[in-house]
Amino acid sequence: MEDAAAGEGERREEKGPGQGGSTGVVRVSLCMLLVQVFQTGMAVLSKLALNQGMVVFPFLVYRNAIGAICVSCFALILESLTMAMSFFYYGLRDTSAAYSSIFINLIPVATFIFSVALRVESLGLRKGNISGIIKVLGTVVCVGGAMVISRYKGKVLHIWPFHINITHAVSGTAVISQNLPRGTSFLIGSCVSYALWFILQVKMFKAFPSIYWSTALTCLVGCLQSGFLGLLFNRETTAWLVRTKLQLVTIVYSSVLNTAVTSVIVTWAVSKRGPIFPSIFAPLSLIFITIVESLLMGLEITIGSLLGMFLIIVGIYAFLWAKTRELTERQRSAAPLSVGAGDIGMVSTLPRTRSTVMPDPVQDSAQQKVEKLPV
Repeated sequence: MEDAAAGEGERREEKGPGQGGSTGVVRVSLCMLLVQVFQTGMAVLSKLALNQGMVVFPFLVYRNAIGAICVSCFALILESLTMAMSFFYYGLRDTSAAYSSIFINLIPVATFIFSVALRVESLGLRKGNISGIIKVLGTVVCVGGAMVISRYKGKVLHIWPFHINITHAVSGTAVISQNLPRGTSFLIGSCVSYALWFILQVKMFKAFPSIYWSTALTCLVGCLQSGFLGLLFNRETTAWLVRTKLQLVTIVYSSVLNTAVTSVIVTWAVSKRGPIFPSIFAPLSLIFITIVESLLMGLEITIGSLLGMFLIIVGIYAFLWAKTRELTERQRSAAPLSVGAGDIGMVSTLPRTRSTVMPDPVQDSAQQKVEKLPV
């Protein structure tokens, strides 16, 4: 009985982080799908609020402050991001929601490149590994589908029986200035910053494994950074005023869902599956934004949009299949026990056997004393 219990305990220990099999992949995938829904609402609401003249850094202060409070509540019950967000909002202000979502889809490529360069993620292409090849191809196809949506139009399709355009109703009288080159530069900076942030989550989770407190501290630091930069660039008191209900809704929505909940989900997903897994879901936000803008903001759906959506879905399924296959092969092998986050290549060099259990010096000393007692 003791041997059976010990064997069961060893099997439980062998199932480390990131080795939950197909069920774990589905669970993390559904959570990342929810994140992209939050991202869609944030992009649309933020664009409308920025059209009304909302200033970026005061908005980031409110967003991070409320987000820190929300995540702190999670932590009490259950347990460089500022640069990326500021670049994104400045780029969104100078361009459009659809155009800015193109650069969100570059995050998987940037994350993949930086992860391989920093040796956080392995390509897995040695000896003709089919999982590594499909993982690379899935990422390329996914991003390629996003590029098709943004570049190829084709015939306009009238899918919805009704058409609503709320842009003019909520934009107010603010002057909307757009600068495509400047906005593109901001969006590229946001893409690179987000990619590095995904990788940073792996390192931070090792040193500080409390998901909720680490996210709350990140939001708090982001609030302080945004406040300092906001006072540096926007010293007028009017810039810090919330003028309309839409701006208030945008701040609360972005704080609770797109900062607090999303940060917790992304940090948890990175700890389970590695830094590339969450970023592969970024192209889904382009699909959601295309649908929302076609329904509410007058965007026309074309053949190119549908073709791009199809490529994105194929790329995501290919990537997830490759990741699932890697995890299955790792579980079946009698090799090293994973000690890191997800599939980032940090594995133990000792096999999990009973011979590796360290002796208890206190127990051994007591046993020796008992043996020396006279009978």
